[in-house]
Amino acid sequence: MTLREFSIDALTVHVAESRIAMGRRAAADIASEIRMCLERQSDVRMVFAAAPSQSEMLAALREEKEVDWSRVTAFHMDEYLGLPADAPQRFGLWLRHAIFDHKPFSTVYLLEPGDNPAQTAADYAAKLNASPIDIVCCGIGSNGHLAFNDPPADFEDPLTVRIADLDAQCRQQQVDDGCFATLADVPVRALTITIPGLLAGHAIFCTVPGALKKEAIRRTLLGSIDPMCPASALRLHPRCALYLDPDSASEVPIA
Repeated sequence: MTLREFSIDALTVHVAESRIAMGRRAAADIASEIRMCLERQSDVRMVFAAAPSQSEMLAALREEKEVDWSRVTAFHMDEYLGLPADAPQRFGLWLRHAIFDHKPFSTVYLLEPGDNPAQTAADYAAKLNASPIDIVCCGIGSNGHLAFNDPPADFEDPLTVRIADLDAQCRQQQVDDGCFATLADVPVRALTITIPGLLAGHAIFCTVPGALKKEAIRRTLLGSIDPMCPASALRLHPRCALYLDPDSASEVPIA
């Protein structure tokens, strides 16, 4: 059940009664967008985020009916540098467990850093830019980042994918989320789709639960559109929906 819906600039905000309800509402809207796209075109190209914040949405999306996954091409938005290929923290592996291995996708392009991450970034960007991206499913970090675009983010980055240095708050979030035991275990660099690369998607569905995100949500919605809060760039997109639970929405008075 949705408790409240409102808009700020071009951004539509849905506050659900619980984290589970938030995930179900986001998944239903994403599935509806996939179906609508497939009514007018041969395939759908999607970008997914990998994080615990996406778990409820992805679980619900797997259960959505009448979605022709065989016509969906999938990408993901970031990947750590320096982790073994089989490390459980690898985002591609996480997404395989969460959705990629559950549905018969047409193609899944995993972001594999390899020995030359700069070349990998360029190659992945070429795949992303080969045709328009229809749907982006993302979250927001505790420091306001989108993907691994930590503040200050470049809203006019000429690249689609780049190597990013991860700031301390971003890395601490990975510990707080239970993905790593200590801060020292968290990689200091990653590959990430840039802000312009993400905003190039025709429709963006952003799912952000939890009290750890409440300050980032306040800044995203009520602060200025500012590179120091990368997620504030979502307010510039003509078709972006933000899904919150009561905890993440608790610092937004109008919610």
